[in-house]
Amino acid sequence: MRVLLVGAGGVGSAAAAIAARRDFFDRLVVADYSVERAQRAVSGLDRRFTAAQVDASSAAAIAALCREHRITHVLNAVDPRFVLPIFEGAYAAGADYLDMAMSLSRPHPSAPFEKTWVKLGDDQFAADPRWAAAGRLALVGIGVEPGLSDVFARYAADQLFAEIDEIGVRDGSNITVDGYEFAPSFSIWTTIEECLNPPVVWEKDRGWYTTEPFSDPEVFDFPEGIGPVECVNVEHEEVLLIPRWVDARRVTFKYGLGAEFIDVLKTIHKLGLDSTNPVRVGGVDVSPRDVLAARLPDPATLGDRMRGKTCAGTLVTGVGLDGEPLEVYLYHVVDNEWSMREYGHQAVVWQTAVNPVIALELLAAGDWRATGVLGPEAFDPVPFLDKLKEYGTPWGLRVGSSQLAAH
Repeated sequence: MRVLLVGAGGVGSAAAAIAARRDFFDRLVVADYSVERAQRAVSGLDRRFTAAQVDASSAAAIAALCREHRITHVLNAVDPRFVLPIFEGAYAAGADYLDMAMSLSRPHPSAPFEKTWVKLGDDQFAADPRWAAAGRLALVGIGVEPGLSDVFARYAADQLFAEIDEIGVRDGSNITVDGYEFAPSFSIWTTIEECLNPPVVWEKDRGWYTTEPFSDPEVFDFPEGIGPVECVNVEHEEVLLIPRWVDARRVTFKYGLGAEFIDVLKTIHKLGLDSTNPVRVGGVDVSPRDVLAARLPDPATLGDRMRGKTCAGTLVTGVGLDGEPLEVYLYHVVDNEWSMREYGHQAVVWQTAVNPVIALELLAAGDWRATGVLGPEAFDPVPFLDKLKEYGTPWGLRVGSSQLAAH
């Protein structure tokens, strides 16, 4: 296996560090618009790693780099605005493809908080016949959320439930960042895209529909000492992925943002700083969102200042295999102190990065094998969860009520 990893930010750099401890690949090229950043990502790693420069907005540039290094698999670790050129560049070069965030949505022009329009991943799923006919695989949404959360959903359906009422992904943390009043631990560009777009809900009798950002708050009790965190509806890929392969009456995604974080995002929206449309400033065209991202600290550099744990998980309710009502929360917790000590990367980006590396290893071994544009739910979850434990980061399962309150 010869891998092109596009993006040497926090997640890409963490993925390289995780992969360095495995032996399933022959070559891993880390490419970034900044070759210096790519070189930092591979610094200190073994001879299988190479740094390169690439423009992720150019499918032709991606394809050319794949051909130069005889790449078999492309791992996309950049912002979702670059999904389609990397996706198409991999296809053009005859490589398989993996990403952790899917092609962007576009809200309904007249009823954005009621109806979907272009959904997350629609542009990629439209290409499924082409990828399948070519005998190539595009494994989409294989980070932590989406990714591991989807694997949990499939595991619950296969191993624990006879009937599923709701699959609700719940993400929360108690992480703080010393010295900053506002410092997102993940890409602010992606955070804005997820949190300010209309959230999507899926119901078997209704299909996909939208609601208002930050709607339907609930306080969810996260495990391993994180405790209660207020979670709200956020647009996320799981709601678009899970119903395609897992039978459930309802699918939701709620993110534990906290009241202060939500207030900041609302202010950003009110001021128009979430816009990606360039504005003219002093004779220069600039995107307000890009300016905001440039003003905030790089999440990859925050590890030494971060404290606490992050939890990704999937809450499933329904009827168990014994015919009795069942509620379970399948989860994965990463302590920032552990990830910094073991890998030198902060918990949020490390937790995202470990999952596509595991997927690549399963593909290399032939444990996962398919063609077309597929989500994680299309594969057997057991080999993946076994690998997660093998990588030294086990998952957990809590049975019983996990919601403290709703309002």
